[in-house]
Amino acid sequence: MPTSPDPSILYPDVAGFGSLAAALGAAAEGCLGDVPVTASACDPLRHATVASILPHREPLEISAWSHERRWSIRGTEPFQRMPLVDGRTDVLADIARASRAWHDGLSLDGIRRAVPFVHLTGRFEVPDNDPARLTESEWQGLRQEAAELEYVWAQTHQSLVEAAHAEPVLRALYPFTSHWALRFSTTTRPALTVVGPRLSANADGTYGVSSVMIGEDSGQFATAQEAVAVAVRLLPSGIAPTTLGG
Repeated sequence: MPTSPDPSILYPDVAGFGSLAAALGAAAEGCLGDVPVTASACDPLRHATVASILPHREPLEISAWSHERRWSIRGTEPFQRMPLVDGRTDVLADIARASRAWHDGLSLDGIRRAVPFVHLTGRFEVPDNDPARLTESEWQGLRQEAAELEYVWAQTHQSLVEAAHAEPVLRALYPFTSHWALRFSTTTRPALTVVGPRLSANADGTYGVSSVMIGEDSGQFATAQEAVAVAVRLLPSGIAPTTLGG
């Protein structure tokens, strides 16, 4: 198994500053100014974080790639630790500008406009952790993820997600995927409470419905709408509104 090159080889400029945090502070003509950048204690040349003035944002995670010269960012919310923004670039000054925007509390759309390499995951910020809004945000993220997939079966998976979202009783549940199967929960992350069957998009263009709990396969269907209709019928009655997990 090939080993990663020494980071000082890929990032001699960063090594010259002693840490990625220090290099970021000097990038883009010092655009970070007085913004605190924290170096990783265990891998200072490859990892750093930049905190935000907003309490509902976790520090932006910045990572250098191991096998080629490139950096990635990941910005999450604190309750579920789900990503709101991510992205990758080989221009360190762009990382600095994204870090500044995240720190200053620029809106997610504003960050994207200011620094085009930033990718919005589709989730939106829910400062008060309202479970209904977190559920809506997760659906939005899941739908965007499905629309952006480039696999052969991507269109089939997207059709399934859209059909499930169009069904009000499923849209009220918190969605998640497991091995690309669509699942539902009556609680948000970080502690999911799984309910109902599992929906899957198959490589042959069909759709499956199965119950993991009892190992039952409810059949294969030609359309996503047919599979979703069966899933709705298999839901237990009296499902309460989604609550916070954990």
